Amino acid sequence: MKPLEGKIALVAGGTRGAGRGIAMELGAAGATVYITGRTTRNEVSEYRRPETIEETADLVNDLGGIGIPVQVDHLVPEQVKVLIEKIEREQGRLDILVNDIWGGENLIEWDTPVWKHSLEKGLRMLRLAVDTHLITSHYALPLLIKNEGGLVIEITDGTKEYNDNNYRVSMFYDLAKSSVNRMAKALSHELSPYNCTAVSLTPGWMRSEIMLEVFGVTEENWREGIKKDPHFAISETPRFIGRAVAAIAGDKIRHELNGQSFSSGELAMKYNFNDLDGTQPDCFRYLVEVLEAGKPANTEGYR
Repeated sequence: MKPLEGKIALVAGGTRGAGRGIAMELGAAGATVYITGRTTRNEVSEYRRPETIEETADLVNDLGGIGIPVQVDHLVPEQVKVLIEKIEREQGRLDILVNDIWGGENLIEWDTPVWKHSLEKGLRMLRLAVDTHLITSHYALPLLIKNEGGLVIEITDGTKEYNDNNYRVSMFYDLAKSSVNRMAKALSHELSPYNCTAVSLTPGWMRSEIMLEVFGVTEENWREGIKKDPHFAISETPRFIGRAVAAIAGDKIRHELNGQSFSSGELAMKYNFNDLDGTQPDCFRYLVEVLEAGKPANTEGYR
């Protein structure tokens, strides 16, 4: 079954990590997926990472969707404008917008107060997390609202509830990730008259390409990483949040979710989907009830 066949999606920031997993699952559900990012087979971004938007498009195609890579820097309004004009010219519509642009991992100074944190890195982080999403929505939403039932998903780190109750890494990071949740709330009001829906969504402890390297493992032997940190047992693949996005996109009554904030684990229970290993890791409940409560690592009842 291809529940999203005929739907047109834009995964803004789909080169790697959550964006790649989301693009793949939208493709597996039959969607045509435009995948944007800065790194291509011919040009590497400041990340100096090997993953490319063309690779993501190939993975989408392999799963039965249609992947279309487009190099875009979402901090450059003219590039985003040209992207949306291309989608309108080629498809005539946009049904799903996933704002997953980020790119700030190398800018984070952990547990560093604002007066000690690099101002240049902090402000760059905010631009990457906030300005990119605003610029993309500004140009993409006029196309999305032309048809009723459009969906916008803002990808962040942390649910609204979790971020409201916890200090997140540094003031800059805290603002960046909390702001994205608020964007979805604001968009839910602006899109409602057009019967369109906006939500924010966070993965749990996601085994992105970068995270696997940090732990010195691959997806095939990821459990070896538990030796380094036993709480790594609650981690999930990027495909898990992808399945969360596909589930919302396929929900005919998704407008009931408008303006809300979710984690991949929450939506797995709501829509009854699993990660690739057949489990449903519920990371944010685990963080509060196990890790932050100082209990020993034990995923029983959380996976």
